[in-house]
Amino acid sequence: MNYWLIKSEPFKYSWEQFVKDKKTGWDGVRNYAARNNLRDMKKGDLAFWYHSNEGQEIVGIAKVLKEHYQDPTTNETAWLAVDFAPYKALKKPVSLTTLKKDPFFKTMDLVRLGRLSVGKVTETEFFKICDMGGVKI
Repeated sequence: MNYWLIKSEPFKYSWEQFVKDKKTGWDGVRNYAARNNLRDMKKGDLAFWYHSNEGQEIVGIAKVLKEHYQDPTTNETAWLAVDFAPYKALKKPVSLTTLKKDPFFKTMDLVRLGRLSVGKVTETEFFKICDMGGVKI
């Protein structure tokens, strides 16, 4: 299994709305590194849901329902989409400030590549953040 982090601005599409919707297609990504991460996702992989701009914190975990397919928001074949379902909310959100203060996370994509909208998360990073957020997987 692989682990990921996906970013959404809560005023555009929040964790709460995602939970109400029960699933969503992750489309509209127009960055090649983020697109490559979408391409590498496998059904069943888990991804942190990160509220960017407002909050700047990890608030939940999503699960990959459907692997990459042509992004329906464009005719350009270079761009991909992936379907997600809510998996689990964090009991306590984990902020970017908290992660930046901990040297353990200095190489994490979220910390190093702040503008990347779809990033990789190592297994050890994933489980440490889950622990910080009060959830067991």
